[in-house]
Amino acid sequence: MDNNYRRGPLAADEPVILLDRKEREYLARLDQRRPIAIRGGKIAVEDILGHDEGIVVRSSMNEPFLVFRPSLPQLIPNLPRTAQVIYPKDIGPILIWADLFPGARVVEAGVGAGALSMALLRAIGSEGRLISYELREDFSEMAQQNVSRYFGPSPNWTIKLGNVGTDLDETDIDRVVLDLPEPWHVIERAWKVLRPGGILLCYLPTVLQVKNLVDALRDDKRFACIETSETMMRFWHFKGMSARPQHRMVAHTGFLTSAKRLADGQKDIPRAP
Repeated sequence: MDNNYRRGPLAADEPVILLDRKEREYLARLDQRRPIAIRGGKIAVEDILGHDEGIVVRSSMNEPFLVFRPSLPQLIPNLPRTAQVIYPKDIGPILIWADLFPGARVVEAGVGAGALSMALLRAIGSEGRLISYELREDFSEMAQQNVSRYFGPSPNWTIKLGNVGTDLDETDIDRVVLDLPEPWHVIERAWKVLRPGGILLCYLPTVLQVKNLVDALRDDKRFACIETSETMMRFWHFKGMSARPQHRMVAHTGFLTSAKRLADGQKDIPRAP
């Protein structure tokens, strides 16, 4: 069972999130070989092991920290990475609009730090299968390290080094999820590997990329239910009698475009001019 589903006392090698008095987050692992270095002080791992989540520990600087197992919204922004991750506000809609379900067979491309991979693995469960394509070996290695350290063993996950646009060769896939700059080059391969009714979902940062993708999907005529959306998220601040939006919000990060594969030999229905 992976770390995200653990209950009970905190155990060795688990990931934890520590929160200081200003609710700043610090990701760590309970490695018994070394203390947790944090804000100029240290916390002995033995002070955490065997305790339930939600305890308060103090560093050698006498600074208090709350300790929890990390939720995905806490884990993802704090992952070690060399490239931008897909943030929780987009991962949630990805899981919904891609209609992920336990047991699904999923292909993703553009692995990065492995943030989306962890969310996909949780959504499909142990009976599902995730195949991830990544061009860069260093990204592949980092993703595998992050998943191993902060998610847990994933025997149903395979990373392939290669170009999904030319190397994708799976069959009977339920979902294809792409975090690539030019996903329109993968439409042909995606159609071949998806089962009828399977969903292609693409994450793109700019509207010009989205326009190219939507035009390509419509020209292809073998996909329907083409939809594009973006998600805004604004947190609120409450203190005493004050209740107001926070000064900063997580505004545009990316667009989600989804489409459903038509049956073999079927062309998309005529569209209104």
